[in-house]
Amino acid sequence: MVAGPVGARRLRRRSGFLRGTARRRLRLGREFDAVFVHDAVVYMTTEADVRRAIETARVHCRVGGAVLIAPDHVRETFRESTDHRGHDGADKALRYLEWTWDPDPTDNTYTVDYVDLLRRLDGSIRVEHDRHVEGLFSRQDWLTWLKEAGFAARSIPFYHSELEPGTYEVFVATRVN
Repeated sequence: MVAGPVGARRLRRRSGFLRGTARRRLRLGREFDAVFVHDAVVYMTTEADVRRAIETARVHCRVGGAVLIAPDHVRETFRESTDHRGHDGADKALRYLEWTWDPDPTDNTYTVDYVDLLRRLDGSIRVEHDRHVEGLFSRQDWLTWLKEAGFAARSIPFYHSELEPGTYEVFVATRVN
């Protein structure tokens, strides 16, 4: 395991990490057996953004290879929610709130507000707020865009002990051309 910024830089050099985005037509000049698209895809808020991300996955996936796309939500199962937790340490403590909501159900986005409450050893408190606007598309949109990009795709439920059953799904696709 590599820890800290110096170790991370060393690992990056050894592993060949590149900085880029799926939205800006990142091209590595290589194909892989599998491509996994996770957290970044929620920040694709337009159809054009999602299509560019799918195209980026396609050019990096060999014919017959697999792509797994895991958006946080699809329109059909989206529900507004809140989550909160906290952690206490010897010299500091943290409480946070995650509030997921849709201010305009007629568009293709929803909002996630994060509020962090940090307590230091001296008892002082700091509050941080961060707002994320994320994309929300229908299951059929995802399947159509994958098919049009040259994939045979399906949506499957994603089950995890920390998630409410039936609330998350992923898209599994095989590149056919």
